[in-house]
Amino acid sequence: MSTLSAIHVANKQLGLDEDTARDLYQRVTGKRSLREMNEREHLRIVEEQRRQGFKPAEKGLQGPFAKKLQALWIAAWNLGIVRDRRDAALLSFVKRQTGIEHTRFLLDAEDAAKAVDALKAWMTREAGVDWSQSVNTAEWLRSPGAKIALAQWHRLSVAKAVDPKGFRQFVWDTAKPLDQMTDRDWPTVMNRLGEQIRKERLA
Repeated sequence: MSTLSAIHVANKQLGLDEDTARDLYQRVTGKRSLREMNEREHLRIVEEQRRQGFKPAEKGLQGPFAKKLQALWIAAWNLGIVRDRRDAALLSFVKRQTGIEHTRFLLDAEDAAKAVDALKAWMTREAGVDWSQSVNTAEWLRSPGAKIALAQWHRLSVAKAVDPKGFRQFVWDTAKPLDQMTDRDWPTVMNRLGEQIRKERLA
């Protein structure tokens, strides 16, 4: 649901006629017309409507940055640093980082970057994920999934749960040879390693 659609749904849910709705717009943004407002002002209207009791239907994660955030959240869960993989836990994290309550309202790239960067920094700090790229970085290691899987393997190696030198063979046994891996192949490897991390209680 777009922010504009949410505003109109909220007006109906709250029983606001056109004049009353425009009074609300005026009070919150200083403007009486939605067409005169930018996206941030629309979000402020929705926040005020929610404060007054508007409850939008929750139907999973939506918005242009939802898939990326969800993928990072599940990766952090597979690394053993996130305890709750549910969308509700991710939404709480996003709100703490951005002040925005749902990914469907996370429309500004700068706001989304706050949540993405915080998640990636957490994964680096707690699980050693190395996000850096250089001309010397192996082709297969340029994938974010590869970087996460390698950090998972290191955690398991430190716990003596796997052979430190066995990563290449594990990837081959789980998916395909390392130099043939694509972005779409890495989740299978990460999920398998995540199961082992949780089994070893490395969270």
